[in-house]
Amino acid sequence: MKKWNVLIVDDEPEMRQLISLYLNRENYFCIEAENGLAALDQLNKTHVDLMIVDIMMPFMDGFRLLEEVRENSQIPFIFLSAKGDDLDKVKGLKLGSDDYMVKPFNADELVARIETILRRSYGVQTRSMVERFGPVTFNLASRTVSVGDHTPRLTLKEYELFLFLARNQGRVYKRDQLLDQVWGRDYEGSDRTVDTHIKTLRLKLKNYGPLIETVWGLGYKYEGSL
Repeated sequence: MKKWNVLIVDDEPEMRQLISLYLNRENYFCIEAENGLAALDQLNKTHVDLMIVDIMMPFMDGFRLLEEVRENSQIPFIFLSAKGDDLDKVKGLKLGSDDYMVKPFNADELVARIETILRRSYGVQTRSMVERFGPVTFNLASRTVSVGDHTPRLTLKEYELFLFLARNQGRVYKRDQLLDQVWGRDYEGSDRTVDTHIKTLRLKLKNYGPLIETVWGLGYKYEGSL
């Protein structure tokens, strides 16, 4: 499967690193730039399949960068913004952007939008919409889970937590790491939220609940077999 090159343009290093973390996990190759001028320099040196761009940046904002890019290329373009202003959305779309997301965003939603845009732009399948980990099958399109002959009804966060652990089978995650990955760094609730979701998830999985193991003093992990 092709490894897509994604250029992430944002003046906040933490945001660039967070997006890179999400996308690297999904087998994307990420390139970073801290502003529009740096992004144009990267485009001159590296092949880029898709761009994720913040609007408010020094030296050259996202709108101006899109105008510069569209003079020579139709690279798919997703805007990120801390503002949910409809005027910004309309302006971005009129300039030729492919999508617009408001920070903070859900990582799985960002990946889903990227895949949709890549399919539309390049006419290829980016990945299977079904993922299997041991006895568990995740349907990414419907966001449902099948375990053996059982299809538990999971909440969105239960689904996202379960999928994250399954994709990182055998790796132990602390509560705060799971909060960052599933709920986002801006989440202000207690890390006991993770414990509550793990408990209800195990109950819904019935006999397969032990697939999610507690590693005492450390955190939780997914094992692909009982």
